[in-house]
Amino acid sequence: MKATDLLVQCLENEGVEYIFGIMGKETLDLMDSLSKSKQIQFVNVRHEQGAAFMADVYGRLTNKVGVCLATLGPGATNLLTGIASANLDHSPVVAIAGQAGFERQHQESHQYVDLVKVFEPATKWSVQMKDVQTLSAIIRKAFRVAQMEKPGAVFIELPENLAPQMTSAQPIPITPIPKSTPVSQSLEEARTLLHQSQKPLVIVGNGVIRQKAVKELRTFVEKLQSPVIHSFMAKGILPKDHPLNYFTFGFNKKDAGLPIIEESDLLVVVGYDFVEALPKDWNKKKLPILHIDPLPAEIDEHYPIKGELAGDLTESFKALNQLDITPKTWVPTGNAKEKVMESYQMNLGQQGNQSLTVENILTVIEKLSTERTIVVSDVGAHKVSIARTYQPKQAGRLIISNGLASMGIALPGAIGAKLASPEAPVICITGDGGALMNISEIETAKRLGLSFIIIVLNNSALKLEEQMMKGKFGHTFGTDFGNPDYVKLAEGFGIKGARPTQLNEFEQVLKDALNQTEDITLIEIRHE
Repeated sequence: MKATDLLVQCLENEGVEYIFGIMGKETLDLMDSLSKSKQIQFVNVRHEQGAAFMADVYGRLTNKVGVCLATLGPGATNLLTGIASANLDHSPVVAIAGQAGFERQHQESHQYVDLVKVFEPATKWSVQMKDVQTLSAIIRKAFRVAQMEKPGAVFIELPENLAPQMTSAQPIPITPIPKSTPVSQSLEEARTLLHQSQKPLVIVGNGVIRQKAVKELRTFVEKLQSPVIHSFMAKGILPKDHPLNYFTFGFNKKDAGLPIIEESDLLVVVGYDFVEALPKDWNKKKLPILHIDPLPAEIDEHYPIKGELAGDLTESFKALNQLDITPKTWVPTGNAKEKVMESYQMNLGQQGNQSLTVENILTVIEKLSTERTIVVSDVGAHKVSIARTYQPKQAGRLIISNGLASMGIALPGAIGAKLASPEAPVICITGDGGALMNISEIETAKRLGLSFIIIVLNNSALKLEEQMMKGKFGHTFGTDFGNPDYVKLAEGFGIKGARPTQLNEFEQVLKDALNQTEDITLIEIRHE
């Protein structure tokens, strides 16, 4: 068989369902091979950045590897932002790109860029296929590397001259990634640390969701009986009304959750990714750390390790929960929980206030959401509000990009989310800055017959940057822009558009959109 037929067989062997991308001359053989697959659906997108974002969110929600495809040169470089985002958010993604044949890589050549070098800093592994006999091994390694902790992105370059070559190789069987458990001595040291502490605080990161350790962590929390605080990407691990849930931290030095951290005497840091917020921003007192993570701790002066459990989080907590853990019931002083909830505007209720603030909108979304609802947040001022105010009813159902934190992820991310969970209601929330970056993917979603909700917060400005510039210099510059009529734009794409002006009107529009499963609804919210 030819090399691209084998490549498709290898992708089928890995369980790939969708490939998001745009074809080109250098990927013609691969497209011909894909056309024969009964398992893999090729999703022809409008921009390669959107393809990478779709693969990211699909991978994040399914715990499978999301796959995206581009041709050489500009096609591949268009993938880069989404690939870097997936890598820093630790989503398993494999990107495949065509490349010029070997015969023209030694000189200046049309559309030729050394893509392996371009993608190297933004991936876990970046590789060029040089021999078709290695194709099966490269694909198997790529998927394995993408899924190993910490998950991330892998880039594979397929030169045009290799694509039609013949090979007798076969896909390599999949073997599970082994799980490790901390040794008994480390577990006993952790138990001793917890016993000696008077005010331990559990800091929960996204690794708990990635490792499917939510149930085991909750058991541990119930035994320890100490407060829990979440990173932005870990929301939903504890229910909103759980008495030990002190919500989120991680945006700035005025976060209402930071005094809770400073009052504790031991930080039990579980599955936390430094990419969300460095320890220097939340552990200024250099409080001792009990590090519980699939990987050993990264060295940092503001992350002083006193105990360390490195291993699969589910297995680690199963072992830890078998030990005698002394409850450490304590309540942060000064009505801390109430202050956090007030600061984050978490229990607004409508109370006659019909203004369409982001927090009021989020209160309505939370009210109408279920455990299955997936909310995908774009990046901007609204992301901070979502990370603080909105409380998902299930872990992993709020998608926030907090690593690379790239604008433009929400709309293509909603497509990835809907393909990952076809029966789940999907709501993407974007500012007008991020919306127009990938608005063309509405056509992709419409063509696929998907149904989800797009909420565009329109204030004709980059609001977060405006706020930061005013705070630093007392004025703004370069943050304003114009916008189209989003309702007419929606109609141009053949989808429903609405522009509510009061909160009760927004609630009815959202309710109607959630009750139908046949179309996409775009809701424009205008802000001053």
